Amino acid sequence: MSSDRSLVQIAFYAALIAALGLVPKIELGLAGGIPITAQSLGVMLAGMMLGPVRGGLAVALLLFLVALGLPFLAGGRGGIGMFYGPTAGYLAGYFVGAIVVGAIMQAMRNVNVVVAACVAGVVGGIVVVHALGVPVLAYKAGLTLEKAVMVGSLPFIPGDLIKVVLAAIVVRTVARGLPSAIATRS
Repeated sequence: MSSDRSLVQIAFYAALIAALGLVPKIELGLAGGIPITAQSLGVMLAGMMLGPVRGGLAVALLLFLVALGLPFLAGGRGGIGMFYGPTAGYLAGYFVGAIVVGAIMQAMRNVNVVVAACVAGVVGGIVVVHALGVPVLAYKAGLTLEKAVMVGSLPFIPGDLIKVVLAAIVVRTVARGLPSAIATRS
């Protein structure tokens, strides 16, 4: 694949994740102010479609732009302070999660694309993101780890599972119509 095409794909998925930040966030009023957003769907799709390296780079590009102050996180949030607050671990989880999603999709390239996408989405897009997000939330919000799981993870799992299913449907649709667009399957 040409480096120009790779750069365009990385920029496209960074823009997609930013655009999903325009979907209104849902505030649950829980510790740390962690909102329900659509952006983790974009993180999952970046890994599923681009693979671990380019998917991770797409998220890294988005996070770099957020650090520069661009309001690309849900609710128009941005700035370096986002990386020091209670949600900082979830942002790190986005980066690592996209890499894990892409690696699982590649490892499962010979498995049905829907099954592979669901496994990759659950492991990378949910488990990894929450595994990095919850401890930082606990520390920053002064919560026990158990309490952080109760307020910073469990309420989000149903919505995250819906995002996994949506991502799997998108990947399956692309696999049927333009299979060469899924770098993790070639």
